[in-house]
Amino acid sequence: MTLLRIIESLRARSAVLLKAGAGLLVLLVVLDALPFVVDKTEAHTAAERLPGFWAVFGLAGCFLLVWFAKTIGSLGIQRKEDFYDE
Repeated sequence: MTLLRIIESLRARSAVLLKAGAGLLVLLVVLDALPFVVDKTEAHTAAERLPGFWAVFGLAGCFLLVWFAKTIGSLGIQRKEDFYDE
């Protein structure tokens, strides 16, 4: 199977994949909330005791990095597509 066919099949099933990914994330947060699965007795801060704290922290950090990169890029690093054609 070529890479193009794989990408096309994933795009055709994007709604199912999105629901499966969201379901997996919910399952992981629920497992994180169960005390016999993840031991949180030695957490350093109160926030670490919250279920899914590190997942939310990582997601927020990712969004912040993307936003920062796009902001820096729009301030002068990015050029128009036809920059060298002029």
